[in-house]
Amino acid sequence: MSASNPFKAALAARRKQIGFWLSMADSYLAEVSATAGFDWLLIDNEHAPNDLRGTLAQLQAVAPYGAEAVVRPAAGDPVSIKRLLDIGARTLLVPMVNTADEARALVAAVRYPPHGIRGVGSAVGRASRWNARADYLDVADDEVCLLVQAETIAALDNLEAICGVDGVDGVFIGPADLAASMGQRGKAGHPDVQRAIDAAIRTIVASGKAAGTLTSDPALARHYLELGCTFVATGVDILMFANAARKLARDFMDVRAGRREDAPFG
Repeated sequence: MSASNPFKAALAARRKQIGFWLSMADSYLAEVSATAGFDWLLIDNEHAPNDLRGTLAQLQAVAPYGAEAVVRPAAGDPVSIKRLLDIGARTLLVPMVNTADEARALVAAVRYPPHGIRGVGSAVGRASRWNARADYLDVADDEVCLLVQAETIAALDNLEAICGVDGVDGVFIGPADLAASMGQRGKAGHPDVQRAIDAAIRTIVASGKAAGTLTSDPALARHYLELGCTFVATGVDILMFANAARKLARDFMDVRAGRREDAPFG
């Protein structure tokens, strides 16, 4: 871990960052993904069965490679955030941020006093290399990259105000929850949802903040990037595995059926 955050710098410079979602909750597969060439990898604590130790193992697995490990906490509570930062997460993607006040509270949670409320325990934390980084307390606030998720109608109504919060580095549109909030649960591709996402991306970009989202559709990912998104996740590990495994099984169904006919007693 360096004293800077290259991913945060890339977002500030509007350099496109292509990401990949880690939901398998496995450090070995996280390391495999880290060798693929993505700019960032999302370690999901909200919808994947990750705990603090599992997240730590994945941070350690990804660390030797070039991808930024972005951690999504299950919720934006200060205790969870403090623990993730102490184990070395320096970029957080916080779900379900609906108001500017909630965004400001998250900014406080990732900063040390006097600018925030993060508890000081860095001497025993991986983030400071167990106090080997003598300047950690001086640089930590600037090193953290805070990304917030806008994924409800309420969040979109407050989007300009959320984007205006100092200390928020980027805003991520969550398509699935936004679709549900709009009465289109399970239909993120619905035209109304897509129009809302496009409009939200334009608002975020116009504010000067980095815009991000997730889609497994390559054409849609390119569309979002062309709209001005800076960080886009283009796939989910567990879905890639599940879909490939199911396809492989289907491809051999005829072989299995043929064997049953050819060798009924075998």
